[in-house]
Amino acid sequence: MFFRSSRKSSWSSRSLYQKKKVVPKRWILLSIPLVLLGLELLTRLVVSATGKAAELNAFEGEPLNLTAYRLKFLDPNGKPFDGLPDHGQLAARRSPMMGYRLVGNQQNSVWKINEQGFRSDQPIGVEKPKDEVRVFILGGSTAFGQLSANNQSTIAGQLETRLNQQVTAQRATPNKFRPDTLPYFADELEKALKLPPRIREARYRVVNAAVPGYASGNELAQLAFEVLPYQPDAIVLLNGYADLLVPSIQEGTDIPGTDAMLGNASQHLMAGLSNNIGNFFNQFYLIKGFQYWILRPQAGFHQMIPPAFDASVQNSLTSDAQELERRTNRYRQNLQQIARLTSASKIPLFVALQPEVSIRRSKPAGREKEILEQLGSNYPEQIKSGYTKLQTSIEQVKKSSPQLATLNLAETVNGTQTAVFQDAIHLSDDANRAIANRLFDTLTPRLHVQPKPYAGGEVPPT
Repeated sequence: MFFRSSRKSSWSSRSLYQKKKVVPKRWILLSIPLVLLGLELLTRLVVSATGKAAELNAFEGEPLNLTAYRLKFLDPNGKPFDGLPDHGQLAARRSPMMGYRLVGNQQNSVWKINEQGFRSDQPIGVEKPKDEVRVFILGGSTAFGQLSANNQSTIAGQLETRLNQQVTAQRATPNKFRPDTLPYFADELEKALKLPPRIREARYRVVNAAVPGYASGNELAQLAFEVLPYQPDAIVLLNGYADLLVPSIQEGTDIPGTDAMLGNASQHLMAGLSNNIGNFFNQFYLIKGFQYWILRPQAGFHQMIPPAFDASVQNSLTSDAQELERRTNRYRQNLQQIARLTSASKIPLFVALQPEVSIRRSKPAGREKEILEQLGSNYPEQIKSGYTKLQTSIEQVKKSSPQLATLNLAETVNGTQTAVFQDAIHLSDDANRAIANRLFDTLTPRLHVQPKPYAGGEVPPT
């Protein structure tokens, strides 16, 4: 009895096991999209409830301040180039003369580009008002104010503020500045001459015409075709670094990768497909949220140097002495042409090499030490050699261009105790202020109003 009962029980268990339903694999596969869709909807609800929707929508797989300043190249129809990354917010369009130029009338939370394509809150007309003094700043991304908090914190913005504050102070407290007419008596004359001089009372416009990625060839074309028609009273040129990165076979910087795409149709097609696929997946909050809050991408210095998307600073610099000579000769020739144009128009020209991080080797602050380590042990000597040749080029041009003045900004930024560099070349707002103050001190002597000597008929009473 026991044996038979045991066999029956065993047979029943096997029957139940065999009759147990197994979920087909196709149903498992079909359920995956539904689960992902549910997670996507849940993520969107959470993001919306926390007020992070705009922040996440702007995220493109890198820190938001990089995306805000990354160039987005457009074709003549205003569409992104197929095969080129298009997640930047700073739109630029191809230009036959300048390689590319910034699109007018665009803005985001940190910059505004006026209708003329300059980084300015207000438009600027070709006809200059009689009471206006215009200073144009030309250069690349450092002069543009890459990573600055807003237009006002750039070098141009802070210089304009300083100049107009001086005019306001002169009008409000005239007794604190040198008088229009000097006094007669020696003791009063001595006191008057100790007072700070006045500058010409006018509305000062410091126009930020710099464009990220520009080298001297681009700046020469920009000066001739875009800037001179606006009748500048002074030109400030802050450049040099890009000329050490751009191969000598190029006249200047152009939209990167276009020549390679034109010469390789299959590579162009694959790059376009890759971008489209990436853009499709980047629409999902689930993916963006994972990257943004879990992976937490950190800013790398190589990501901030436009317009190259994949070329590092180390690979762009050259260790070939002859190639370096050709690059610096190109800079000298372009600077010579810039000096001739400004001289013919009787415009003072101020030239400075943009600061770079290796000048901080003796006292790096904050992230600067990490940036120097990332750039590698060969970088300081390579960049020092390049900058020495660039400075020699400037001095050579200066000999034949008396209206050209030079500035050493390395000393200026090294006087700043806080961190100066956010990457290899881009400056903090404090460093921008230091340079703006240095430019103020350099420009204002040419704007000083010379007081008239006492010319009264009778000696005034004591």
